[in-house]
Amino acid sequence: MARITEIRARTVNVPLINPTSFSNRQVLKREYALVEVTGDDGVKGIGFCYGGNNAGALVTQAVRDLLRPILIGEDTHRVEGLWQEMYQESLLHGRTGSVMRAISIIDVALWDRNARAANLPLYKFLGATETDSVPAYASGGYYLEGKTPGKLAEEMKGYVAKGFKAVKMKVGREDLAGEEARLAAVREAVGSDVLVMLDANNAWTDLPSALRFMRMAEPYSPYWIEEPFSPDDIDNHRRLAARTPVPVATGEIEAGRWRFKELLDKEAAMILQTDAAVCGGITEFRRIAATAASYGVEIFPHWFHDLHIHLVASTPNASMVEFFADGEVLNFRKLIDTQLEFDNGRLNLPQTPGLGFGFDEDALARYATDSWS
Repeated sequence: MARITEIRARTVNVPLINPTSFSNRQVLKREYALVEVTGDDGVKGIGFCYGGNNAGALVTQAVRDLLRPILIGEDTHRVEGLWQEMYQESLLHGRTGSVMRAISIIDVALWDRNARAANLPLYKFLGATETDSVPAYASGGYYLEGKTPGKLAEEMKGYVAKGFKAVKMKVGREDLAGEEARLAAVREAVGSDVLVMLDANNAWTDLPSALRFMRMAEPYSPYWIEEPFSPDDIDNHRRLAARTPVPVATGEIEAGRWRFKELLDKEAAMILQTDAAVCGGITEFRRIAATAASYGVEIFPHWFHDLHIHLVASTPNASMVEFFADGEVLNFRKLIDTQLEFDNGRLNLPQTPGLGFGFDEDALARYATDSWS
C-alpha cells in the first residue's frame, strides 16, 4: 500500500504563434494547470488541464488550498473514495469550472501514478479494449487572418493525405454565404467518403439561426454539429436535435454525470464529447461513459489526445480520439517529452507505464507563471 506524500501544482502560460479564432472569440494564449502526485513508494503521477485564456491559476489554487490538505497521507489506490471526498469538500466553491478541473487533474494524476506503480500503460491498467492503436479524427479548421476557403480545404485535404478518415472544422463565425463557401470547398477537397465534423463553439443563441445554418449544411453530409448553443441551453440543443438529421454533439465543458444524464434524458445530444480533464477526471469519465452506454450513445472525447487515447482504448463506447496534428492550437504539446505517433488515421498506443509521457521541465520553466509548490 502506498500513501500520498506530496502534491505539487503550477501554472504555465503558452502563447499561440498566430491568434486563433472560433465562432465568437479569439485566443492569443493558453494557460494550463499542472499537478504531480507522489506516493511514499517514490512513484509519481501527473495531471493537467486547460485553465482558460486567463486566470488558469484558479485551478492551481484549488489544488493547493482546497484539495491537497484532505489528500496527504491517504492511500493512493482509494481513488473512488478520494474523488467523493474532494467533491464533497468543494461543494460550496462550485461543482463545475475551475474547482472541478482541479478535482479532474488530481484524479488523472492518481490513476497515472497507480498505473506507473503497476508498470502498466494506463489503458491496460483501466482494462483495455484495444492494445495496439485506436481511431482518430484530425481536428483543425480554425479561423485565421487571411485563411480563405481554398486554404482551409488544403488543410483538411492534408489531414486526409496523412491517412485520417475524419476531419473537423470550425463554423459559425461568418455569414451564411461565407460558411457555405468554406464547407463546400472542404467537401470537394476531401471527397464524399471522409467524415466532416462541424464545431460551432456556441455560435448561436436562437433556434432559427441554427436551423438556417443546418439547412445550408445538410447537403454536405456533416457527421455532426458540435456545441451549436451555450452548454447551459440544453433545451435548444434538444429542439435542434429534433429538427435536423445531423447528430448534435456536445459536452466538452460539462462536469459531473448528472448534467450528462440530463442531456441524455432530454435527447439533446446523440454524441457526447466528455473531457476527462474537465468532467471530474478519469473516475467520473468512466461513470459518464457507462451511463451513455445504457442509452446507446457514443463518446468522442474532447481535446488532450495524450490523455484520451487511453480512455478510448479502455471504454467500449468511446469511438475516436480528437487529434491535433501540430502544436499550433493544442500547444500543450510543447510541455511534454513524448509525442504520440499515428499511422493511417490511427494513433499508436503507448507501451510505457502510465500515460506514457512526462513534463518537459525546461519547457515548463520557459512558460511558467509560478513554480512547483
